[in-house]
Amino acid sequence: MNYTFDFAPVFAAWPTLLEGIMGTLRMSSLSMVFGLGLGIIFMMMRMSGRPGLRTVAVGYIELIRNTPILVQVFFVFFGMPAIGIRLSGEQAAILAMTLNCAAYAAEIVRGGVQSIRPGQIEAGRALGMHTADIYRFIVFRPAIRAVYPALCSQFILLMLNSSLVSSVSAEELTYYAQTLDSQTFRSFEIYLTLGVIYLALSQVLSAVLSLIGRVYFSYPTK
Repeated sequence: MNYTFDFAPVFAAWPTLLEGIMGTLRMSSLSMVFGLGLGIIFMMMRMSGRPGLRTVAVGYIELIRNTPILVQVFFVFFGMPAIGIRLSGEQAAILAMTLNCAAYAAEIVRGGVQSIRPGQIEAGRALGMHTADIYRFIVFRPAIRAVYPALCSQFILLMLNSSLVSSVSAEELTYYAQTLDSQTFRSFEIYLTLGVIYLALSQVLSAVLSLIGRVYFSYPTK
């Protein structure tokens, strides 16, 4: 093997890679927040007593969960201009990741809501709690607490899948790594470094999500 390892171009391009890291975190964070909110809406639609709403929610969830996220990204970026909707690479990436996250979040949260016993809701009503407070404190918060580890895993997977949006020129980490590779041809060094960065991002995101879980979803202690 005559290959000579040279990480100097990677170190020299660190400011560019840092910009890519920030792009990855920005797009992933927005998609997580919007995806969770939209997922709760679809979860409520799926559990609704109205067949029309339930059918729409089930159709959407099955469509998203049974098609590759890369196809969804391509549809948003390349397909939607056919109906007059043109988005930048970053906008298309955030929309596609949000729609993808929403489908999985809807099913995860639905599992948590179904774990809430009807008697707990009845107890809240007996105490004179407002309907909004019942859903906030008796339904949604305990439900999300129950499925929070699964949501965290989905969020981390979403962040890792954000590498696919480089295919539509969304300026995130993989996009800048590919650009650097085309300029330096140091593929081994660049993609090894890229893998290490994604591993570090996963660990940091996991730690942040765990901290959020301890702050907002831990049971109070005396």
